[in-house]
Amino acid sequence: STDTFLSQYARAANDGELSGLRLAVCGAEQLREETRALYRKKYGVELLEGYGVTEASPVVAANRIERNRPGTVGHLVAGMQARLEPVEGISNAGRLLLHGPNIMLGYIRSDNPGVIVPPKGGWHDTGDIVHIDAEGFIAIRGRLKRFANIGGEKISLGVVENCALSLWPDGHHAAIALPMERKGEQIVLLTDHPGADRAALLSWAQGHGVSELAVPRRILHVQAIPVLGSGKTDYTAARILAEKGVENGR
Repeated sequence: STDTFLSQYARAANDGELSGLRLAVCGAEQLREETRALYRKKYGVELLEGYGVTEASPVVAANRIERNRPGTVGHLVAGMQARLEPVEGISNAGRLLLHGPNIMLGYIRSDNPGVIVPPKGGWHDTGDIVHIDAEGFIAIRGRLKRFANIGGEKISLGVVENCALSLWPDGHHAAIALPMERKGEQIVLLTDHPGADRAALLSWAQGHGVSELAVPRRILHVQAIPVLGSGKTDYTAARILAEKGVENGR
C-alpha cells in the first residue's frame, strides 16, 4: 500500500478490523514515522518499505521483518543487479540502473508500432536518484526530475517536503520547482496546513543543518493537495496549482 492509504485505513478501522494484519509493505511514497508508530502501537505490526518500477515487473527491493532499516527500501530482490551513474550536482547518490530476469523486454513506441526497443545492454534506467550503503540498503533520494536547480546546486524536492512534514506532520505538502523570470528555478511549497509559514520552515532548517536553499521561496495554502488514485501526489495537477498561485501573486 501507500502511506496515504495505510494511515487512512488505520484511522478509519474499528476495533478488531485489522487484527488479522501480519505483514504490510509500503511503497510509492515515503513512509512517515507517524504512520509507522501508529501501526506499531495500535496493531503491533512493523511496517516495511519497498520499491518497485513497472519495468521490473514490478518489485525491485524490500525490507524484511528480520532486517528492517527505516528510511530505506531494503535490499535488491534475488537475481537483480544495480549500478549507479553519477549526476552532476548530486553527491553521495546516483542515477539507478537495474538489470535482472524481471526487467522488461523493452518499450513499444508510437513512432515504431510493433517493434520492441530493448533497454541498452539490458539495463533499465529508472530515472531515480538513490544511495546504496556498504550493507546494500537502498535509500531513495527522489526522481531526477524532482530536483530543482537553485543557486547552482541541485535540491531534492523530496527533502523540501520532508522538512515541511517534520514541522507539520498532520499536513500534506507538495514541493514544485518553477522557472524564475530571469534564470534558474524557484521552489514553491503547496500545503493544506493552515499554519504553515516560511519563517518557521527557515528556522527549522537552520536548526537542523538543512541548506537554506531547500527552503521554498514561497508557500501557497490550498484546500487539498491533488492525489492520484494510487494515493500518490498528483504533481502534474499540483504544478498547475502552483503556477496559478504564483501568477495571481498569492
